[in-house]
Amino acid sequence: MVNIGLSSLAKLPSLPKLRKLELSDNSISGGLDSLAEKCPNLTYLNLSGNQIKELSSIEPLQNLKNLKSLDLYSCDVTAADDYRDSVFELLPQIVYLDGFDQEDNEVPDSENVSDEDDEAGPPGDEEEEEDEDEEEEGSEGDEVGLSYLMKEGIQDEEDDGDYVEEEEDEEEEEEDGEADEARAQGEKRKRDADDEGDDDDDE
Repeated sequence: MVNIGLSSLAKLPSLPKLRKLELSDNSISGGLDSLAEKCPNLTYLNLSGNQIKELSSIEPLQNLKNLKSLDLYSCDVTAADDYRDSVFELLPQIVYLDGFDQEDNEVPDSENVSDEDDEAGPPGDEEEEEDEDEEEEGSEGDEVGLSYLMKEGIQDEEDDGDYVEEEEDEEEEEEDGEADEARAQGEKRKRDADDEGDDDDDE
């Protein structure tokens, strides 16, 4: 209920399980007693940017026993002397005021996460699902990559085999060629010998 021109909480429905309430940038100046009645389990309340001018206006928040974080940023009451000390004294149950504790330490991220989880549901479900999806995609990618590499390896082996066979074929061809030459030379010598024999006969 941010910036909707809200000036009163009188018509706020009963929300006993609500833990985080955003009422920033409205026109609320008081009447916060209804919050303790309608939303008794609030742990976080944002009233920044409203018309709260006096500390007495937030006094009813004492009844919100579980309230841990209160935001009054940009409200006129923040201009009061010893504003922070006065609020922590008035509301001893709160730990953080305007995002900082009494020692001026900022709200840790874990606090913000827990507040969001209270609104959104069980913590970490969405992140776990996303992680699982990523893992599944990654594993599929690995399988494809592995089979692809294996296929390449097989192909390389086949290529190597073809290359060896080609070399063997060339060697066989060379051997055949040499044998043919040897036979040809043998026949030539035989013819030469025959010719010599013929010449001797003629003599």
